[in-house]
Amino acid sequence: MKSSDILLILVAILCPPIATFLISGCGADLFISICLSIIGYLPGHIHAFWLIYRKIKAEERFGEGGFRYTGYGNFEQAYNVVPAAPPPSYGAAVNGNP
Repeated sequence: MKSSDILLILVAILCPPIATFLISGCGADLFISICLSIIGYLPGHIHAFWLIYRKIKAEERFGEGGFRYTGYGNFEQAYNVVPAAPPPSYGAAVNGNP
């Protein structure tokens, strides 16, 4: 767990919609978090902590910065990692020159 995750947890304790905004931006999850916080403070906390948990799992799976939020607590890989191929003449003589 990184220090930014700990800071995010502290923000979620104080105001769950702000933590939700930091994870998901301005969208349906923020609206849900605001509504849950108005209904009761505990449901807002549960929603924010669930999003934080999903973010931490995405960091473990894809690496830091290697994911993006797709909505509804889902994260996906931000880019396709393709292993670099060696040059075609790597380790071989080209045109008879060693």
